[in-house]
Amino acid sequence: MAKSDSSDSQFFNTFSLVLGVLIFIAICLFALARSIGANTQLEEVLVEPLHIKEVEKNVEPFSHEAIAGQDNSALIAATAPKAEATAADVPASGEQAFTKVCSACHGAGINGAPKAGDHAAWAARIAEGKETLYSHAINGYNAMPARGGSTWPDATIRQAVDYMVSLSK
Repeated sequence: MAKSDSSDSQFFNTFSLVLGVLIFIAICLFALARSIGANTQLEEVLVEPLHIKEVEKNVEPFSHEAIAGQDNSALIAATAPKAEATAADVPASGEQAFTKVCSACHGAGINGAPKAGDHAAWAARIAEGKETLYSHAINGYNAMPARGGSTWPDATIRQAVDYMVSLSK
């Protein structure tokens, strides 16, 4: 029986050594993979469009508050569902465009928007030229969203800008 106990113990020792070496190799490979992934994966993930879209979705405000005693008409424009503009939705004149959308902020001066008709606030802006005003209105500027939050064509936005400028000259 001594010989059998000796061979069993030799097998157990060899098996334990091989198992230990394999576990050590697996831990080393895991550590190497984590090291390589940490150095390269973060850069790729940060510029991935789906990740950027997810982050933007997570940081956008989930609600808007109306404040009693203040003009909250800008909330209507900000929270209204964005739909494609149909021909019936597009105003026929700059005055109609101003009344429909622009007046929400430019009527009361919300978020630093210059009030329509305020000569002092518009003088420097008018001095920059109409093309600059058109560009700011179409592409957005500071707190103002592109196209004032509408989906109107450039020509309608230009008409609205022309109307506001005419009020402020």
